[in-house]
Amino acid sequence: MSIKVKIVNDPVYGFIRFPEPELVRVIDHPWFQRLRNIKQMGLAQLVYPGAVHTRFAHSLGACHLMGKALDELKAKGIIPGKDECLAARLAALLHDVGHAPFSHSLEEELVGISHETLSRIIMRRMDTEFGGMLEKAIDVFDHSASPPALSKGDGARYLHQLVSSQLDVDRMDYLNRDSFYTGVSEGVIGYDRILQMLTVRNNELMVEEKGVHSVEKFIIARRLMYWQVYLHKTVLGAEMLLINIFKRAKELVRQGIELFASPALNYFLKRHLTEDDFIKDPEHLIKFCELDDNDVMVSIKVWQTHEDKVLSKLSKMLILRKLYKVVLSSENLAGILGDKKEQAKSLLGLTDEEVPYFAFSGITSNSTYNINDELIKIETKSGIIKNITEIDDSLVNQTLARAVHKNYICFITPNSALEELTF
Repeated sequence: MSIKVKIVNDPVYGFIRFPEPELVRVIDHPWFQRLRNIKQMGLAQLVYPGAVHTRFAHSLGACHLMGKALDELKAKGIIPGKDECLAARLAALLHDVGHAPFSHSLEEELVGISHETLSRIIMRRMDTEFGGMLEKAIDVFDHSASPPALSKGDGARYLHQLVSSQLDVDRMDYLNRDSFYTGVSEGVIGYDRILQMLTVRNNELMVEEKGVHSVEKFIIARRLMYWQVYLHKTVLGAEMLLINIFKRAKELVRQGIELFASPALNYFLKRHLTEDDFIKDPEHLIKFCELDDNDVMVSIKVWQTHEDKVLSKLSKMLILRKLYKVVLSSENLAGILGDKKEQAKSLLGLTDEEVPYFAFSGITSNSTYNINDELIKIETKSGIIKNITEIDDSLVNQTLARAVHKNYICFITPNSALEELTF
């Protein structure tokens, strides 16, 4: 009997293959296909028009890179069998299956549960449906496997690190992919060089010393992409606008005001759910897996004409790209905020309760390499294991390990109060 092999023409890597039937079953599952309708970079397309790629493509890419990483480790005699490879590939494929619409933007406001938690719950539900096929993949994802859970030894630690760590296939793919689609070349990394330099010692993933500079380039690229793309002030303002739209929508629903929404979106507008709720009641998860970017955008388009002036105004701003003006600075911006609140109140005739939707402040941060997290380890030529921050002349030690925090204010401008946007 012939085995179905899925081949995908990926614009980043070329033709990538998924010969394992287990992977094909997961890819074809409706809950995974849903990721076709979840944008990888949220509203970044409002700044970088090409950034319309999806979590579906990213997940395939992460799985592909996992395969390449495992091939390198197998060539070094590190991976003992195909069960571990399959488990790691499945974990990489499903690591983002729990993302809410527009990825991170609505994770807190709409659902209130992290995508990692939802990914875990979805994987467990799918594992039941598949008759235990995902059991080892869940162990890798959770890093909860006891030694017998994998075919030989306690390989869960380094396999988990390939899925989730400061040097994992998730980050390698999204840096490559996001750089490709935004056109921001600073995000390009030598992922193939890093994969070739991977090794395992004491059951931990690490990099051979000759790959240090490629890792440094990876960390530098991530830092640049955060400030230039992910935390670009206009992207930040657009995402805060989307969050405020749903904050207002849920506030109105709590007041008993009916809003147009798809059945799946309406379900979450009316509920505040916990992790236990999702685990105990399968209906919550079924409704979540019906929810994607399309539900959000069609609702916002309709809300432009809602009688609530705050919701309609915010919705028009997003649809017409009349976004907040954003000031991002390391300086304290409190003195400016008061003036912007008064300006918004005057421009739009707002009450004191409505003003915070149109002028507000916050703090954003970029911790490119977290020294309090699981550190990237380097195996020196002499066989000594060091953290990358301990390598002589390491850029990570000098600059990249410092977290950067910036204050921001978002506010409406006279340009956002044009005639076609008035109440």
